This record gives sequence, structure tokens and C-alpha cells, in this order.
Amino acid sequence: MSSTDKPLGGRVAIVGTGSRAAMFVRGIVARPQSRVVALCEPNAVRAAYYNALLAELGAPQVPVYAPAAFKEMLEKEKVETVVVTCVDALHDLYIVPALEAGVRVLTEKPMTTDVDKCRRILDTVERTGNHITVTFNYRYNPVHELVKRTIADGKIGSVLSVHFEWLLDTVHGADYFRRWHRQKENSGGLMVHKSGHHFDLVNWWLDATPESVAGMGRLAFYGAENGRRHGWARDYERARGAPAAKDDPFAIHLEDDETLKSIYADAEKEDGYHRDMNVFAPGIGIEDDMALLVRYNTGAAMSYHLTAYSPWEGYRVMFNGDQGRLELDVVESQFRAVTDPQLGGGQIHGSAPPPNPGGATVKLHRLWQPPEVLPITMEHGAHGGGDTRMLSVLFGPRPGEAVDTGDASRQSANERDGAKALAVGLMANESFRTGQFQHVKDLGFQF
Repeated sequence: MSSTDKPLGGRVAIVGTGSRAAMFVRGIVARPQSRVVALCEPNAVRAAYYNALLAELGAPQVPVYAPAAFKEMLEKEKVETVVVTCVDALHDLYIVPALEAGVRVLTEKPMTTDVDKCRRILDTVERTGNHITVTFNYRYNPVHELVKRTIADGKIGSVLSVHFEWLLDTVHGADYFRRWHRQKENSGGLMVHKSGHHFDLVNWWLDATPESVAGMGRLAFYGAENGRRHGWARDYERARGAPAAKDDPFAIHLEDDETLKSIYADAEKEDGYHRDMNVFAPGIGIEDDMALLVRYNTGAAMSYHLTAYSPWEGYRVMFNGDQGRLELDVVESQFRAVTDPQLGGGQIHGSAPPPNPGGATVKLHRLWQPPEVLPITMEHGAHGGGDTRMLSVLFGPRPGEAVDTGDASRQSANERDGAKALAVGLMANESFRTGQFQHVKDLGFQF
């Protein structure tokens, strides 16, 4: 069953008003068949920012509910759809009661962060018969859809193995070590929070289910000890007000960006959350260099490597089949200069183009034939165009837009897909801890 039999929308409540929520708010307001009717957010300053954004977009301001009043909000505001964009580890606290209330649920990836929470969500889906949409926006990227079609059309035959290398640079990659993501209990680490994107892509591309994982991961670059070893360390806890951060190329200065200042610096007094922590400070609990081997139910194997401290950003994926090979190369940012801004409000989640953008190629190598470069359209903003097309599929097209008929529109991600992507990250984390192979059957998920 598809996660969306009809477009989401109607009366929409937004849970969590960090930077990612803006994309959904703008997308909903742009569609006359939907409207934002409530915010669920404990931080009054951030909630006020989003009410101001609604006013700027010509939409009415809405009531703000504390997390403890979530169920009251659903009933009182007659909510039809909930969009969950809060801290990853809290997703289940909203997904489960919304499903029980018969409200449609759209959640940012990852769906959740550990085995017990995932089981709770899956059990609720089974008990209620209601489903979730998980926003794996990379499915909607036109380049990724081309890869999906090429494999599905049998151009390289049966896929036997995959190599996937993902490089996060010293701006985007470093940002996970400045904020709440740096603690695994909040985010599940990069294997769950970030690589869930990539694991879902491979599951989708191959139409496969992960069965076992072995991995090695460590904090190799960021953190206090590594900063001293590699010569990048600066002596401050967070950048705001710290003289030592002024010339630190890894520091983010919230006051330099209007959006970051409004939703983080000005909001600190409400909850004490610091968005600009030193990436070379002690106490970081996640890895920045991770290597995996993954086996799928189709027999295919994947080698995967994520580096979070690269001088350039992008990814390479190679598929080896019994009839040929497919190669995807994407350079999102060719390099970062010290003079480039650390992060503007639009770059936080890849919604705006990075500095020094590069290109992309998809190359098909068939056995006994010369290679063929497949025609593509490369978009640098909004996750390669994925965000824009995802909103069109999930909430319906904006006035004057055509209905999207791409591959992802026929296969939007649901709770099963969310659990399959999460399973790889959870098995990876456990393999890091134990040094042993991990098997999906031990998680207790039913695929």
C-alpha cells in the first residue's frame, strides 16, 4: 500500500520549528487546498518567528501548543495532517498519538532513532491500519530517478554489488558536530540521521531489503583530542562571544545570518540550546568516519563510506551488474574557501546552492560496448530539486503546475521504507560497538 493514496494537506500542524520546518511552511502556504493551523513547539521565540513567516507569506498566524498539549491540539484544531520536524529522537512521541487519532503523518527522516521506538511505530501502524509518509527527498531528485529507471530497465542486468562513497565537507559535515546531532541519543549518529538518506536510496534503487551489516566507525577528525592532534583546535566552548572563534574557519557565527540569529541566537534564552558549539570541543558522541559492508536479500553487497571532513562535497555510486556497470558522480561543492560563509539560513539543509558548485555525470558501461554518458539535468538547490518535487507529490501541485509523474511519485516512502533505512544505521552502530556482524532479524522488524 502506498503511504499516500491522495495528497497530504488540508489542516496541517507543524511539530518543531527549527530550520527544516520553513520548507514545509512555505510549501503548504503556496497550495490553496492546505493551510497551517497550528504549531507545536516549546520555544516561544522560534514559534513567534514562524508566525511572523506565515504573516510574511500572507497566511494567518496560528496558535502555538506545548508538546504536552499535542493531543489537545489535534482535536481542538481539527488537524488532518501532522508534519514532524523536531529532534529525531522525539519523533515517535508525535507519530504514535497522531496515528491513533487517525491523523495523517508526514515525518522528516529518520523516522526515529532506535529499535524500541521503531517497533512502537510499526506496531501502531499495524494496530490502527494508518500509515506514515517519510520524507526521503533524495528519491525525488531527477538524477536519482534516472538511476532508478536505468537499473529497473535492466540496462546493467542484475545488480551484484554497489560501492557508495559520500563526502561531507568541512562546512556541511562540520555542522553536525556543532548542534544537537553531536549526541547519539538525539540523532542516532550520522549512520541514522544522515546516511538514512543513502540507505533508503540503495534500498529503493535495488528494490531490496538489507539483511546484515558489518562496520567500523570512529571520531577521527572532530573532537578535542583530534583537534589538538591535527592542529585545528581552538579554546572555546561555543562561538558566540568567544574571541578564539573569530578566526576559526570551523566556527559558525549566528549573528551573521538573519535566519540563524532569529531561530537560534535570539531563542537561546528560552531553552539554553546553543547552535554554534565548537566542533573540537570535548564530549562529542558520534563518529565522523564510517565504513560498512551491507548484504541484501537479493544477494547484492554494498561497500559504503561516509567522511564528514572532506575538502569537497559530493558522492560517487557504482553499480556492478551481470550485464554492465552504472556510475553516478555528483560534485555538490568543488571546494570551500575560508572566505565562504559557513552556513546561510538557506544552506542549512541543502535548500540553497552551496558555494563553488560542481557537476554530475551518469555513465553506463555495457559489456562489450563503449561507455554511454546519459543526459541529465543537474540542480544545485533544494537537494538537487528533490525538495520541490517532493512537495508537489506529497501536497499536490501548486496552482499552474503539472502533476508530477516521476518514479518517486509512484513509490513514496512509508513506515516500512523508514524502518528499512533505519535498520542499516542501527546495525552499523551496533557493529561499531561490538566489532561483529549484525543481522536484521535480530532487530525484530518484519519486512
